[in-house]
Amino acid sequence: MANDKKDIEITAYLKTFCGWSEGVRSIFRKYDLDFEEKDIIKNPAYRWEMEQKSGQPLSPCVIVNGTMLPDVSGEEVEAWMSEQGLLEASEEEADAPIDSACTDEQHAAMEAEALKNQAEGASIRLLD
Repeated sequence: MANDKKDIEITAYLKTFCGWSEGVRSIFRKYDLDFEEKDIIKNPAYRWEMEQKSGQPLSPCVIVNGTMLPDVSGEEVEAWMSEQGLLEASEEEADAPIDSACTDEQHAAMEAEALKNQAEGASIRLLD
């Protein structure tokens, strides 16, 4: 029997536009799980935090009740949570692919967002 969803604490280090990250989000939507999202593209400090906590640079990384799941797909998150008894596996389809790489368009969008954030950060530093 799965635990109460309210007892599950989730922090997810995700990219804004990414097939793997969207797969993780899709699992959380599928099971109606609340989670704290830390977008490592929009906020580079979250990337640093993720790397310090996971010991590696690949995302998505998900922390569930204090356990780090580094470089995981939505499929892996769902399987791990089911094995731990945190959710009861469902045959219901997720609303996005849960084991899919980023498309070229997603990579381009992430690069554009990162460049925008760098430019904004440089402007702020110049004013100081």
